[in-house]
Amino acid sequence: IHFHGIHTGVTDGVFDKRSGQMPAGEEFTYEFDAEPFGLHLYHCHTFPLAEHIAKGLYGAFIIEPKEGWPKADREYVMVMNGFDVDFDGENDFYAVNSIPFHYDHGKHPIKFKVGELVRIFLVNILEFDLLNSFHMHANFFNYYPTGTSRTPSEFTDTIMQAQGQRGILEFRYKFPGTYMFHAHVTEFAELGWTGVFEVEE
Repeated sequence: IHFHGIHTGVTDGVFDKRSGQMPAGEEFTYEFDAEPFGLHLYHCHTFPLAEHIAKGLYGAFIIEPKEGWPKADREYVMVMNGFDVDFDGENDFYAVNSIPFHYDHGKHPIKFKVGELVRIFLVNILEFDLLNSFHMHANFFNYYPTGTSRTPSEFTDTIMQAQGQRGILEFRYKFPGTYMFHAHVTEFAELGWTGVFEVEE
């Protein structure tokens, strides 16, 4: 396992069992100080790496600052990914949290109330495509790249992330209603990377 963060070479998970890359049947314990605070990811770093990433050998982890995050009413982790089901090196489906169309209207929309502070921990680990994106309708959010600073880099409604990039989004909706969020690449949205916020009074 390769962790994004600050640690020794012994726990980098890249070269051999001295750095956490283990032969089948053996084990290794990763130990490191949890720093810096923010949003991070881990993933397999063993050949064939692209295939392993495409098959889901990754995850996200959050290191909270010592004083904690400012209180949010709702928090969600969203991992943007895709799936190459016919093994031709191109994604056939796109998603957030691995299930295409999961958060769509009539399925599992994300519900919260007007005025609530919503925090999304957003990670892009998409393989086979250079960029991914997040766009929300009828609102803007503060964006904190990597979550390692409490000063937002921008106030926007769309951000782009290359593979391995991540950030924190914070926002409140002023009006009730049903609002889409999705990748701002038509192909990705049509093949599953889309969802809905249901904002209630």
